Amino acid sequence: MSTTWPVVVAEDIRDSITHFAHIDGSVLRALQTVQTKFGYVPDDALNMVADICNVSRAEVYGVFTYYSDFRSTPPAPNIVKICVAEACQANGSDALVDAIRNEMGLDVHAKSRSGDVEAAPVFCLGNCALGPSAVVNNQILGRVTVAKIRAALGGVQ
Repeated sequence: MSTTWPVVVAEDIRDSITHFAHIDGSVLRALQTVQTKFGYVPDDALNMVADICNVSRAEVYGVFTYYSDFRSTPPAPNIVKICVAEACQANGSDALVDAIRNEMGLDVHAKSRSGDVEAAPVFCLGNCALGPSAVVNNQILGRVTVAKIRAALGGVQ
């Protein structure tokens, strides 16, 4: 997906990441800065980061695709992250994922039909004793059920 940025936005991004140009880890830091500002990393930003950090676009793309937290599309307003690590699996996260799909019509790695909610699997939230665990809009939940997720979403679906 290519985005054509308004000049003001492009200059803002350039100003925000230029100081990383000669620092170790500059590509990672520049990508993090772009994602913090926009919620995702537009395709055009990969070229800009490559230019500023004096590396190839392939190197930037390699860093971008290595880290699963980087996004290439804007996030939904509401994010549900479901722990699928071993401890939560032992406590029913697979059944929770199925219930979310069946009762809410929401698949992991996907947005709801309305585009208001997005679900993603994560590996370990550090809440193992209360598995299955999830994070809904940055709020960690233990012993999660579909009802708890709906309540945390405040009726959005």
